[in-house]
Amino acid sequence: MNYSNPSTLQAAIFDWAGTVVDFGSFAPTQIFVEAFAEFGVQMSIDEARGPMGMGKWDHIRTLCDQPQISERYKKAFGRTPSDDDVTAIYQRFMPLQIEKIAEHSALIPGALQAIANLREQGIKIGSCSGYPAQVMAKVVELAATSGYVADHVVATDEVPNGRPWPAQALANVIAMGVDDVGACVKIDDTVPGILEGRRAGMWTVALVCSGNALGLTYEQYRALDSATLATERKRIHALFEGSRPHYLIDTINDLPEVIADINKRLAQGEMPQSS
Repeated sequence: MNYSNPSTLQAAIFDWAGTVVDFGSFAPTQIFVEAFAEFGVQMSIDEARGPMGMGKWDHIRTLCDQPQISERYKKAFGRTPSDDDVTAIYQRFMPLQIEKIAEHSALIPGALQAIANLREQGIKIGSCSGYPAQVMAKVVELAATSGYVADHVVATDEVPNGRPWPAQALANVIAMGVDDVGACVKIDDTVPGILEGRRAGMWTVALVCSGNALGLTYEQYRALDSATLATERKRIHALFEGSRPHYLIDTINDLPEVIADINKRLAQGEMPQSS
């Protein structure tokens, strides 16, 4: 039995917020701000966005480790935040997130068409998120009412380690019966999500304008003048540089052309690990 490179893509594994739903990735970031505020610790949206893509407990731990936030917590409680404090914030975050998730559940314009294009090519649709299973259940339910149903969903607390570890992406591979990670593409709007795909041995596509890095609504994004948009693209490309995405595109609308290019490269014998 001999190994041969895959010649075409078998699966696309999508992130959720900022990738397929919730243009600008507002649902998780706003709730972090509100959860910390309930503990008397003020935080900006930009600060909350920093570790986006990680599992939510890890996200809160990372926020608490930032000197300016740790100092605010110390002023409020007389100590820097421990893991027990992180867990307390996380436990407040969860019901807030479930309560507010519907406010930011709209599909990103063009998402259904782009995913339908992949399905027409026989590509399976996997998904994963920094959300825990309890929140993911609500996200999945809301997306289904708008016509989006993935073939498989993996929440961050359903694997031993969340992003940037590769476990969620690989769990999709196993569940969907994909026979080669080189026949998979991971699409995400965060650095941890791109690292997840890279470490899983997949092709990776970073979304520049629909997600956490730009942090604008669809209407605000569309209203940007060309010079500002070019400046923002340059800034965000630099943010992603270290994670080495194979492709950077504005939104999921640009994905079909990328899929065609990946299939061309696979047919020529190229694999994601070689570039």
